[in-house]
Amino acid sequence: MTRQGRALVIIGAGAILLGSMAAVFAWGGYRVNFTPSYPLGLWQIETLDRPVAVGDRVFICPPSGPAVDLARERFYLPRGLCPAGTAPLIKTVVALAGQSIRVENQVIIDDVPLAASTVHALDAKGRPMTPWTGGVVPEGEVFLHSDFVGSYDSRYFGPLPAAGVLGLAQEIITFAP
Repeated sequence: MTRQGRALVIIGAGAILLGSMAAVFAWGGYRVNFTPSYPLGLWQIETLDRPVAVGDRVFICPPSGPAVDLARERFYLPRGLCPAGTAPLIKTVVALAGQSIRVENQVIIDDVPLAASTVHALDAKGRPMTPWTGGVVPEGEVFLHSDFVGSYDSRYFGPLPAAGVLGLAQEIITFAP
């Protein structure tokens, strides 16, 4: 076999290996997190066989709309297989339908300040951030949060439909940057 032939075989085998790994990850509910909102690394979507609860760390697909358009434009969210064209978010559910949210200098849920929820006027690149106006979480929606200071979460885009929850987010092999 020629040198070019061997190189093509190696490239082909590598492509098959990478494709197989990607398929196993997708079918097994595995995702790689590259965002600083939660530890970087390999995560798995664990089936959620009960209603979403406060404190659940979930994978969720955000719906199409201005918030997702802004997130894609500013590279807050990577492209992915969610219907809106993004990768699923990893966030913690901090409020459910019927709970009252105020977004001031920080998030206040039912008159209780949420830890690590400072609201910023500008993102890390100095671009303006518009916080959500606040209100009562509508039926069928969840309010999401990450303790990461620069997280793009419900502070800015408001509640999301609970129907977008793919399952619980479980760390497999992760590390904090």
